[in-house]
Amino acid sequence: MVLEGNPEVGAPRTSDLQHPGNKGSCVLSSPGEDAQPGEEPIKYGELIILGYNGCLASGDKGRRRSRLALSRRPHANGVKPDVMHHISTPLVSKALSNRGQHSISYTLSRSHSVIVEYTHDSDTDMFQIGRSTENMIDFVVTDTSPGGGATEGPSAQSTISRYACRILCDRRPPYTARIYAAGFDASSNIFLGERAAKWRTPDGLMDGLTTNGVLVMHPAGGFSEDSAPGVWREISVCGNVYTLRDSRSAQQRGKLVENESNVLQDGSLIDLCGATLLWRTPAGLLRAPTLKQLEAQRQEANAARPQCPVGLSTLAFPSPARGRTAPDKQQPWVYVRCGHVHGYHGWGCRRERGPQERECPLCRLVGPYVPLWLGQEAGLCLDPGPPSHAFAPCGHVCSEKTARYWAQTPLPHGTHAFHAACPFCGAWLTGEHGCVRLIFQGPLD
Repeated sequence: MVLEGNPEVGAPRTSDLQHPGNKGSCVLSSPGEDAQPGEEPIKYGELIILGYNGCLASGDKGRRRSRLALSRRPHANGVKPDVMHHISTPLVSKALSNRGQHSISYTLSRSHSVIVEYTHDSDTDMFQIGRSTENMIDFVVTDTSPGGGATEGPSAQSTISRYACRILCDRRPPYTARIYAAGFDASSNIFLGERAAKWRTPDGLMDGLTTNGVLVMHPAGGFSEDSAPGVWREISVCGNVYTLRDSRSAQQRGKLVENESNVLQDGSLIDLCGATLLWRTPAGLLRAPTLKQLEAQRQEANAARPQCPVGLSTLAFPSPARGRTAPDKQQPWVYVRCGHVHGYHGWGCRRERGPQERECPLCRLVGPYVPLWLGQEAGLCLDPGPPSHAFAPCGHVCSEKTARYWAQTPLPHGTHAFHAACPFCGAWLTGEHGCVRLIFQGPLD
């Protein structure tokens, strides 16, 4: 899965009509005033892609990167519902041909459609996310395969919608961010066909769901050392919250959850059926460890001179600048069932159990034997604790609280399944706990 940021949004929008110079760049501006050059932008929050450990495999370049900041635009480009029309289908094409008019179309039958027109909202900024590479999509998302990496090749069929969702952020404090299913297309329209799940609300308005849905999970207790996974919900086109459908694309919607909202919180997860994004607020990121802290922890771990208990060689975590290539000679390896850390060796293979299955020479437990890699995406960490635990079976290392949180967080998979995964590479977790405490041996001298 790859996420792209589009700094220059060229599609016509209501705000673009009122402010012809708006190109979508994010510069600080006072509410209701033009941006002042040279000032730092107000950051609404950041979206972090699960599965890339801080950098795409090909490197973060241009619009392709693993985390993206949403900042206040020079001019508001948000929209809000305005007028609802009941029309016959022959008139639909004419109603949708105005690219400057945002609208949502609900096809009820071949002869009856409802179109809700949207008007400019000077109080919000809109950001759109989806698989489409068209200009109206601010962040382009493609599927991630378990174990990290984007799904490539023409034969790979994506389950992510071209116009998956949109986030509207208040331009005034506290800069609340809200998520809605579906994004506006090149004609500034969201189209829900005859087979899409849609309905009339008790107050006479319309609402609906996208084909594979947009799921959101807010963590209990915030995204901190005391966090616990929340409950997955589905977000509608109008931003209402529903329980999950029986399967991802079922036409029958879940039940309305009236006491929950579509407001994104620090640590909220957004699943687009093939890609999962983490939302971090500026305040939450201040509590997260920095890259300098992660590097200091790496150097401190190496300064302790851990040794292989059998080969007696000194082990050291490689520099993140080297990238995740083939393990070097000093790379620490771990038996993920017991947590005993060794240097690489070739003994103990259990070929009848698979090429990665080895018998630990210290405790005789048989299981995967993998190299250890430090988790480098600081935004995925709940606390700045020492790198003491590793995910099984991939071997990514982080703090205990971070490891335990993600190991008990079920991420959507397929049409109705959930599975815990390593946030750094996306590999499905195995074993009783999904992670293991690392047991290092210090130097004998």
